[in-house]
Amino acid sequence: MAEFNNVHSVPEVPEGDDAKHSFHNRMFLEPQEKKRSVKALVVKQAKKSCSCTPAKAKDYVFSFFPVLQWLPKYKLREYLLGDVMSGVIVGVLLVPQSIAYSLLAGQEPIYGLYTSFFAGIIYFIFGTSRHVSVGIFGVICLMVGQVVDREIQRAGYDLEPPALGGVTGTAGYVNTTILPVNQTSQKLFCDKSCYAITVGATMTFIAGVYQVAMGFFRVGFVSVYLSDSLLSGFVTGASFTILTSQAKYLLGLDIPRSSGIGSLVATWINIFRNIHKTNVCDLITSFLCFLVLIPAKELNEHFKSRLKAPIPVELVVIVAATLASHFGKLRENYGSSVAGHIPTGFLPPSPPDWDLIPNVALDAIPIAIIGFAITVSLSEMFAKKHGYSVKANQEMYAIGFCNILPSFFHCFTTSAALAKTLVKESTGCRTQMSGMVTSLVILLVLLVIAPLFYSLQKCVLAVITIVNLRGALRKFKDLPKMWHLSRVDTVIWVVTMAASALISTEIGLLVGVCFSMLCVIFRTQRPEAPLLGWVAESETYESLSAYKNLQTKPGIVVFRFEAPLYYINKECFKSTLYKQTGVNPVWVKTAKRKAAKRKLREKEIDSVGNQTSISMDFLSEPLEFHTIVIDCCAVQFLDTAGIRTLKEVCKDYREIDVQVLLAQCNPSVRSSLIRGEFFKEGEDHLLFHSVHQAVDFALGAQGHSGTSASK
Repeated sequence: MAEFNNVHSVPEVPEGDDAKHSFHNRMFLEPQEKKRSVKALVVKQAKKSCSCTPAKAKDYVFSFFPVLQWLPKYKLREYLLGDVMSGVIVGVLLVPQSIAYSLLAGQEPIYGLYTSFFAGIIYFIFGTSRHVSVGIFGVICLMVGQVVDREIQRAGYDLEPPALGGVTGTAGYVNTTILPVNQTSQKLFCDKSCYAITVGATMTFIAGVYQVAMGFFRVGFVSVYLSDSLLSGFVTGASFTILTSQAKYLLGLDIPRSSGIGSLVATWINIFRNIHKTNVCDLITSFLCFLVLIPAKELNEHFKSRLKAPIPVELVVIVAATLASHFGKLRENYGSSVAGHIPTGFLPPSPPDWDLIPNVALDAIPIAIIGFAITVSLSEMFAKKHGYSVKANQEMYAIGFCNILPSFFHCFTTSAALAKTLVKESTGCRTQMSGMVTSLVILLVLLVIAPLFYSLQKCVLAVITIVNLRGALRKFKDLPKMWHLSRVDTVIWVVTMAASALISTEIGLLVGVCFSMLCVIFRTQRPEAPLLGWVAESETYESLSAYKNLQTKPGIVVFRFEAPLYYINKECFKSTLYKQTGVNPVWVKTAKRKAAKRKLREKEIDSVGNQTSISMDFLSEPLEFHTIVIDCCAVQFLDTAGIRTLKEVCKDYREIDVQVLLAQCNPSVRSSLIRGEFFKEGEDHLLFHSVHQAVDFALGAQGHSGTSASK
């Protein structure tokens, strides 16, 4: 392979200082030998993947089941107390949230407890993060609930009178309804709540399959398109939808749940149309719960450094509200909507409804992406904070199995949740043993305590859900700071938030991804492209528009293009270069040709006038510079359009006696230039390690040409 010092030619200069100077600027770089045989790479990877030794099999098993690595090394005396304390506290907080978020997912309360129970156990086995709390997450529940409501309506269950609450099992009574799709009668072998969890479990199964497939094919790179500002805006926008969906419970209204595009606006219209039907008992209960929960939550946050554990105010409110509803007979006397019967124990497992998969397969894609993106980001954040590492690929497996396996036990989709993870960390969690303790607390509720919540008003659960949205809604306070740091990120946040709230959560996520990608494209389409000046007594060149007291070398223009050079911004590169240098070589050549033709015609008629002399004198004036140095340090890559543009620029300037030099090209750019045959024998396009070397070469070459001319 040819050495890199042969890719350019250097003009001949006489011996002495000039020759020494030219030799100093040559680039002697020999590329590494690269084997480009695709067949050899495939064979090598296949041998690596298919080979199996006892040691390799053991490593695979231990990496797939991380619990086998850390559990034998568990330090009982050092870790147990913190894990038990944090597990009990998170469990106490998770019980009311599981019941409340079940309403958000369109499910009966018992299914929220099932989901939290199984998620903690499975992540204990497969997860690599020590601190993440996996369970019910509000945004995921909202997305599940929207699909559940749509499928229930398609199945004709909206024709039923609303049930009073309770679970009749996975195979309840036979109910005949009219399907709007085919307008035929059909026997349905479970009631409305049973069909709702069937839809939720089926979608959970598909989402889990997607997540495991992402881990298997190592496509976790998808999460890089979900920036922090995009995720934050999406969660805040979804929080408005969550708040809206719970508002009817605060007022005790029995109105259908709106879904699809514009559901937020449609829901508020329905609320105001039916506001005269407000249940005063539910409204007063909601107001009292807000009065207790919001100040208590604020005190918990304000004194969290002094409190060994947060006060479980949600559990206190639920117990007090249940007792008040039971002894006050609020359902019988005032018509308050209550949770209803919550059975103890577990329902027998059942597979997902395979016939529903085509209906929910597309809806499961954004749920799967959001679930693993939040889980992986939280895992990496807390791992970095506490000085250990997590495997992003294994996290995708973990959250996938947290959805696949529980879907057979009447559960809906889960992911990591920031609020519970923060509580878990702050209360002394050391390992995922804490998650196992949390599951045991929920198991106690499932086996013994659950039926006692029969009289719990749904408006209390709605208040708990809304109060837990405070963190997402507080992001509005951070907007001025975000605007100061990055206006582009702020605009992405606002657009994603507005789309998620006003259109729909799925479309809002898609709009956010597309808009953020467009922002990246626009930023490379019109990048900064300043002229550079020399920092005295150094070899550094910086932007003349950004810094004062910079010097310029006579006859040399240094130009930096701060973006990749490709088909989108190639015209911007040329126009900006022409504008910054003040010389468009195409215009100069055109003007010279026109003037030459005019002079030739005038000579033919032997009448050369003063006006022509003036124009020729003007065109014969030398340019203010003889060299352009293009600083390529910010050019990450070139495509064919970029290479062609550089060729055209160099050719056009050379035709008006201006040489173009390239400096600080990275290996990718150099390789592209070689493959594009940018360097040809006899051309003066030279490549330099630094801008300073290029400027020195230009000064030396100009000095030599001036000396030759004087002789």
